[in-house]
Amino acid sequence: MPPHGETSGRTLARSASLAGAATLASRILGLVRDQVLAAFFGASDEMDAFIVAFRIPNLVRDLFAEGAMSAAFVPTFTRELTTRGKDDAWRLGSNVLNALLVVTGVLVTLGIIFARPIVSAYAGSYAAVPGKLELTIELTRLMLPFLTLAAIAAAIMGMLNSLHHFFVPALSPATFNVATIVCVLVLAPLMPAAHVPRIMAVAIGAIVGGGAQIAMQWRPLAREGFRYSGSLNFHDPALTRVLVLMGPGTIGLAATQVNLFINTLLATSQGTGAVSWLQYAFRLMYFPIGLFGVSIATAVLPAVSRHAAVNDSAAMRGTVARGLRLMLMLNVPATLGLLVLATPIVRLLFERGHFSPADTAATATALRWYAVGLVGYSAARIVSPVFYALGKSRVPVMVSVTSIATNIAASLALVRAMGFAGLALGTSIAAIGNGGALLWMLRRHLGGIEGRATFLAAVKIGVAALVMAAVAATVSRYSVAVVDGTSTAAQAVRLAGAIGCALAALAASAKLLHIEEFTEALGGLSSARDTI
Repeated sequence: MPPHGETSGRTLARSASLAGAATLASRILGLVRDQVLAAFFGASDEMDAFIVAFRIPNLVRDLFAEGAMSAAFVPTFTRELTTRGKDDAWRLGSNVLNALLVVTGVLVTLGIIFARPIVSAYAGSYAAVPGKLELTIELTRLMLPFLTLAAIAAAIMGMLNSLHHFFVPALSPATFNVATIVCVLVLAPLMPAAHVPRIMAVAIGAIVGGGAQIAMQWRPLAREGFRYSGSLNFHDPALTRVLVLMGPGTIGLAATQVNLFINTLLATSQGTGAVSWLQYAFRLMYFPIGLFGVSIATAVLPAVSRHAAVNDSAAMRGTVARGLRLMLMLNVPATLGLLVLATPIVRLLFERGHFSPADTAATATALRWYAVGLVGYSAARIVSPVFYALGKSRVPVMVSVTSIATNIAASLALVRAMGFAGLALGTSIAAIGNGGALLWMLRRHLGGIEGRATFLAAVKIGVAALVMAAVAATVSRYSVAVVDGTSTAAQAVRLAGAIGCALAALAASAKLLHIEEFTEALGGLSSARDTI
């Protein structure tokens, strides 16, 4: 096990950078996928139906599989690996895979049988548009098996992360994006001839992509010595610990996904396009969350779990604090960048085919309000799993329930005043409250999280980010006079110029203010590049 300073400093940044580099590739492909979907379907009834249909298995996947897996399985697997060795860890891994197959298999079967009442309860207003509700139900039934595939992929990812493999697991979601893109480009044009809606090609791509995520991660896990066993022993104490933690783990990490689910539910009553605008905006906002928040959380959790296994509280404090400061260094500038450049980003990425200028304006508005909560989202992703490593599962459960209640109240109030954009702001308000409450509670449980150093770093980062945002806004405003035109190339040049100048200003400000986290991030990127 690396020494404390190494684990919490450059090694943490390197691990996060490996995950971040792979996540970047996946997110870029995700943007390409969204561009293809926007060009083919725009913000149409078909796209609205797909988003709602996929939200159901994706919500269960995010809560039960990915969220609960990271909170319950990774600390337990790491404890087995650290204290008892690989054989016992492999036994636990097989047990968890088999338990997931059984549980998700039952959920998928029930979901297929009861798809109509579930979708009708969730998106009953779709019945007002001929065929829209029926299409949503068909898509839901087709995509429900994605839940099982994603659950298995998440468990394999957890094992690989515990074994210090970050790049391939973080890259594996890219196969989902590739499968979706290929299926849309190849199958969508053929669907009308078979009297099947074109959007079915996207659903097929989701299932193919789910299987590909498993295939991509299986080989590195096998090289570590894992051999799958079909036995399932519910009396295994380690499996019992995982299952016991998964209940509160699901609730504790539920806030973001349940809030997004509620937003989609409320948006179904806001007319054609509202669900799609919010989805496109959230996907863009989730780019920095996945790149910076999730990748840092992926690196922090195994390290914290190892420290928790040997009761090293000082090392835990250091690791969490450095992870938070690294997240702030990356996400505060990202927040201000999205606020300033939302419209040119959306226009460049999506405004073509069936995606109109009106869709650009609506999506950019939602993106700005979502961006307000970016730091809150990322803080929760880093901090919440730490409570499970500490054995304090009730804390994130209580905070998550409070956050969901806050989101419901805020969204119901704001949607009346602001329309669909109020749903994005309500989610951001809940995210900030969720992240802030978790940080406050973790500070009490760990005896501090290097508060003075973290506050000082946050102030410096905020100043540097404001300078960056001012430069971005100025360059974006005046670049039209230098590079005129509405072509994709002209838009790309103007946006690249604004982002490039903004990053240069951020780097200069960070150097003048002696922001250590900026140097750590660059060092981590350099180490990750050499490793890759």
